[in-house]
Amino acid sequence: MNMASPQLRWLWISLIVVILDQATKQIAEAQLTPHQAVNLFPYFDWYLTYNTGAAFSFLANAGGWQRWLFTVIAIVISIVIVQWVRKLPAEDTLTAASLCLILGGAIGNLIDRVYLGHVIDYIQVWLGSYPFPAFNIADASISVGAVLLILSSFSGFGKTTSG
Repeated sequence: MNMASPQLRWLWISLIVVILDQATKQIAEAQLTPHQAVNLFPYFDWYLTYNTGAAFSFLANAGGWQRWLFTVIAIVISIVIVQWVRKLPAEDTLTAASLCLILGGAIGNLIDRVYLGHVIDYIQVWLGSYPFPAFNIADASISVGAVLLILSSFSGFGKTTSG
């Protein structure tokens, strides 16, 4: 049985996301003071914070068990995504790329969760006078990947043709 899949070539996207995510988190920790905003542009700050929960700090104050729950979830999702990508038709490039963005983001945050017990967030945008919860490159990659995955679900959108 041939385990190779033409869609696995898109896994380089995941690798790039993980490298950028981890590098920028290290820079943020080295250069920023936690919970002190550094304004770069109107409505955009560097703001170092640590998230022990999931998106929007869901379960952040749950006492520590959530670290392992989110770790297991990220591992399972990563395995499912790799299998999904492996089974995609060769012409379904947008789905493959979007899943690899999600995979890279999941792995980037998984690394933090396993080694640090929390996820490093450092990007904060403002919606008028309301600060959107801080996030990182992994979170942005998951979000962009999810939007692209939705777009790819529309018949023919993002599929390559041969000939």
